[in-house]
Amino acid sequence: MTERPHLLPPPPGGGAIRRADDRGAAFFDLDRTLIAGSSTFQFGRAAYRAGMISRRRLAQDAYENLLFRLRGSTDATADALRERIGTLLEGARVRDLQRLSPAVLAGVLPRVYPRMLEIAYAHQDAGRPVFICTAAAQELAELMAIVLTFDGAVGSVAEVVDGVYTGRPGGPFTYREGKAQALRELAQREDIDLSASYAYSDSESDLPMLRLVGHPVAVNPDSALARVAREEGWEIMRFERLGRRLRVAAAAAVLSGVGSAVAVRARAVR
Repeated sequence: MTERPHLLPPPPGGGAIRRADDRGAAFFDLDRTLIAGSSTFQFGRAAYRAGMISRRRLAQDAYENLLFRLRGSTDATADALRERIGTLLEGARVRDLQRLSPAVLAGVLPRVYPRMLEIAYAHQDAGRPVFICTAAAQELAELMAIVLTFDGAVGSVAEVVDGVYTGRPGGPFTYREGKAQALRELAQREDIDLSASYAYSDSESDLPMLRLVGHPVAVNPDSALARVAREEGWEIMRFERLGRRLRVAAAAAVLSGVGSAVAVRARAVR
C-alpha cells in the first residue's frame, strides 16, 4: 500500500485547504504518533530532577522508552505503567506536579513530529476541531493541547482529594475500549460526527478508537496495526527512524569490526 500523507498541501502559489462541510473532528494519539517516544518518560525525567524518583527507576524508564520507540506498547506494559504512575502520584500535591510542567515541556516539545502538527493545523483550517486522545494523564494531555493550540484533550484521570493525589484512578483508563468510550462521550458533548472524523494512532491497542471514525490513519504502526491497516486499506504514515538508525549503526559496527580483523590478519601475514 502506498504510504503517503492523506492531506495534500496547498496548491502552488498559495491557497487554503477546502473547508469541511461536515461535523467531523480529528483525534491524535500522543506517544509515537504526535511525538517520538513516550511523554511519560519525559515526565519521569522531570520527576527525577525534582527528587521524586530514583536514578535506578529513571534508568529502567529510559530502557522501556527505547523498547517503546522500537516496538510500541503492549497491554502488559500499559498496565505496569498505570500502576507505577499511581504509586508515584500517591500523596503528591497537585501543585508540585504542576510545577514540573516547564521541565516536561522542555523534554516533549522537541520530539513533536512537525508533519503531524501540519496535518493537525490543516484539519483546524478546514473547520475540524483537533483533540489529543491518550492513555497518559489528563493533566499532561491538556498541557500539550494548550501549548500546541489544539481544541482539547482526553486522558486518564487520577483521583484528587484536598489537592493531593490518592494514587487511585479518578475515571476510566483511556486505553483500548476505555479510550474509544471517552471518544464517544466527547463526540456526544461536542456534537461531532465520528463517521466524518479522522483518528491517528501507532498502536493495535487503539483499534477500538480507529474503527470508530470514518478515516483511520496508522502512524508509525506496530506490526499488528500495520497488518490491519494493510488489510483494511487504511493509510500508513511513518516518521519514527530510530530502528533504522540502530540497524545502520549495527551494520557499520560489523563492517568496522571486519575491517579491523582484515587489517590485523594482513599485518600478521606481513
